[in-house]
Amino acid sequence: MEEKSLPKILLVEDEASLKELYRELLFSEGYMVDVADDGQMAYEKMKEGGYDLVLLDIRLPKMDGLQILEKLTPEEKSSNKKIIMLTNFSNEQVIKQAYELGASGYLMKSALNPDDVLHEVEAFLSK
Repeated sequence: MEEKSLPKILLVEDEASLKELYRELLFSEGYMVDVADDGQMAYEKMKEGGYDLVLLDIRLPKMDGLQILEKLTPEEKSSNKKIIMLTNFSNEQVIKQAYELGASGYLMKSALNPDDVLHEVEAFLSK
């Protein structure tokens, strides 16, 4: 019998308390969770690919989320099935740029409680 693999999520968040909160929440729901706390580490992990979902913050040390999207090739982006921006950055231009660079979604951290984030993750994974 073939074992169904768990969805693999990359959480890119530099704020330690939030990173731990989201990591625990996703892990408790049965997801495999990998974390990166700066843009360079996130970029390296995303280049390797294999994630079902990437939750990508914009404001990060070393390289911001938009710079990561700019640097990834189309193949590297597609090897990470869905890239969702999870940020407090609400500037319309930034949101538009994130979508143009390949983001599949945009979530405002300040507008969502952890359960909302979990529901959004589930919704994106089921699409």
